[in-house]
Amino acid sequence: MVDNSTTNLGQTNHIERTLRPEMENVPQESKAPTEAGQAQQQNEAHAVVCPICGAPVDEGADYCESCHSYINTEVCSFCGAHVDPASAYCPECGSPRAGIECPVCKTINHFSFCKRCGTPLTPEAAAMALERRQGPLYDEMIIQSRELSRLERVMPYTSRSDMETDRATELLRQRVLELLASDRGEDPATVVPQESERMTVEELNKRKNEIMEKLSALLGQIPVEPNLSPVKARNCIMASRPAGLRVAWLCNYKHAMHSSPCGCAKPQMGGKWIVLGKNSMEQIKDDK
Repeated sequence: MVDNSTTNLGQTNHIERTLRPEMENVPQESKAPTEAGQAQQQNEAHAVVCPICGAPVDEGADYCESCHSYINTEVCSFCGAHVDPASAYCPECGSPRAGIECPVCKTINHFSFCKRCGTPLTPEAAAMALERRQGPLYDEMIIQSRELSRLERVMPYTSRSDMETDRATELLRQRVLELLASDRGEDPATVVPQESERMTVEELNKRKNEIMEKLSALLGQIPVEPNLSPVKARNCIMASRPAGLRVAWLCNYKHAMHSSPCGCAKPQMGGKWIVLGKNSMEQIKDDK
C-alpha cells in the first residue's frame, strides 16, 4: 500500500525546489516601489500642515508663507510667551491675538513691528527700537540714507542742451541779484554762485550705487543674537531696521526676499537686510 501523504509531501518539496531559484532571482527593485510608497504614506501622515490653509509647513515653523498667517497658537506672536490657544489676549504683554492696527499705515499686524512700515506697535517694541537705533553705526546709516533720499529726488540731465539751459538759468539768477544789489547801493554786489544738484544720468547712478554699497556694508554689521526663538528673532531684527530706507529681508531659511522678517517662517535662521533703490525691480515675496 502506497502512503499518499508521503507521496504528496515529496511532490510539494519537488515543486518548491524547482521554483525557489526563480523566486530568489527576482530583482529587489520590484519590492522597492512598494516600500517607498509605504514610507511616503507614513511621511505624509506625519507631515505638518497649516491649520488655516492646509499647505505643508516645515516642522518648527510658526508662520505659513502660503497664506501669510501665524500658526503657533500656544506662543504669543508679539512677545513669545506661552498662551492658552483659547485666550483672546496674551497674559504676559497684553497684546490681542486678533492683531494690532498700525497707526501709520493702517496695516493689521500680528507681530510687535509693522510688517509694512516697521513702526513699533507695543511698548516693548518701542523700547527695543529706541535702544538699537542709536550709536555710531546707526547714525552713519541715517546719514547715508538721507543722502540716498536726496539723490532720488535729483532730476538728471537728459541732453547737452539741458545742461546749457541750466547754466544759462544760473547766470540769469546771478545777474538779477547783482542788479538788485546795485539798486540798494551795494557796490560791488556780492552774489554767491549756486551750485546745481543736477548731474548726468551716469554720474547720478554711480553716486547712488556707491551709497547703496556703503549702506549694505553698514547693515551687514548689525548684530543678530544667536539661538533666539522665532518671535524674539523677528523683534530683534525689526528693531534694528533703519527708518526711512527702502529695504528687503533676505532670509537664510529659503533664501527668499521678504519685505521684512515678519514674512519668514524661520527668522531665527538669520539673514540680512538688502538695500533697494527707488525703482528697484527686485523680486520680493510680499507678506500680505
